[in-house]
Amino acid sequence: MIERRVVVGSAVGLHARPAALFTQAAAAQPVPVTIGKDGAEPVDARSILSVIGLNARGGDEVVLRADGPEAGRALDELAALLATDHDT
Repeated sequence: MIERRVVVGSAVGLHARPAALFTQAAAAQPVPVTIGKDGAEPVDARSILSVIGLNARGGDEVVLRADGPEAGRALDELAALLATDHDT
């Protein structure tokens, strides 16, 4: 299992547009990805309701996890997306 920790770059956090962009990108990955916050159960990164339910705000650290031959590349792509401020 590969893991990436990333700080959410969007000021509004993972709500509405940033969450939709993230879940669409997660669904396009060749491996299943989970996202979570410390102290909370990780959720399927492809589920917009689950991602919004994390209540990840701008500046919060989240943890991405995946397994498989393409996991590193998938997590790098998703981490870059999460770190970007999509509110501007």
